[in-house]
Amino acid sequence: MAVHRLDKDTSGVILFAKNEKTQEYLRGLFQSREIKKTYLALVVGEMKQKEGKIELSIGRSKKTPLKRVAIGEKRGTIREAVTEYKVLKKFDGFTLVEARPKTGRTHQIRSHFAAIGYPVVCDKLYAGKRFVCPLGLSRQFLHAFSLELTLSSGTRTRLEAELPVDLRKVLQNLP
Repeated sequence: MAVHRLDKDTSGVILFAKNEKTQEYLRGLFQSREIKKTYLALVVGEMKQKEGKIELSIGRSKKTPLKRVAIGEKRGTIREAVTEYKVLKKFDGFTLVEARPKTGRTHQIRSHFAAIGYPVVCDKLYAGKRFVCPLGLSRQFLHAFSLELTLSSGTRTRLEAELPVDLRKVLQNLP
């Protein structure tokens, strides 16, 4: 039983529960924001700040119902959203960032980085005029790298997923 989800074409760690009791426990951790989530994203442009916090509420786009927007006209339920980030490496025209969403909104990282002018690489939905897919990449460069949580036994654990080959290849070949 899935406990949470990842956007289509996002790779990485995802939790599944073997039984209902565990599923309820893990969902409770997500709802109370007791799970620390870390993503790796390659964004278009060279970010100037080494780290920061994006605090922009997110709602459905009035123009494109599948899209969740942090800026522009919103409709439906508008929810607060917070993403902290740290620059890991700059390339010519790109920046590799570690993103830590503090809230769990649909498309949060993609929407937030697009809103501040640094869309996720190869993101068809959010990049707009800044859509770039370097080196034959066929999906957005967004990877759920790790989850940190306390198990029901009280043990703290960190689950990690290595960067997949297609994303590693892009980083190795960027100038």
